[in-house]
Amino acid sequence: QVQFVESGGGSVQPGGSLRLSCVVSGFTLDYYAIGWSRQAPGKEREGVSCLSVSDDTTYYADSVKGRFTISRDNAKNTVYLQMNNLKPEDTAAYYCVAGPNLVGQNFFHFADHWGKGTQVTVSS
Repeated sequence: QVQFVESGGGSVQPGGSLRLSCVVSGFTLDYYAIGWSRQAPGKEREGVSCLSVSDDTTYYADSVKGRFTISRDNAKNTVYLQMNNLKPEDTAAYYCVAGPNLVGQNFFHFADHWGKGTQVTVSS
């Protein structure tokens, strides 16, 4: 049974940091590109970042470039998203994603494994 367990979300003040984690079970991440997507209330889901199978290609949405870093630990079957200098507009539910070895928004369009999300709230 495929399962994504996301954690690390919470409430933080602007300028703060959070590290999201996603432990995957039911399949190995070695052969999948991975990523994070988010959805704010009343807005469409947005692909935030993704990382290729061989970790040699990354994608970041313009809104998070320079602030977020995606990584993985295949030995732990875990995906991470380090989020620094958080802004109120980063407030959203964040979803862990796994899928084919595509880059950018194409990855999110064709991804076939999605977590249930963890909430991030940035406010003063």
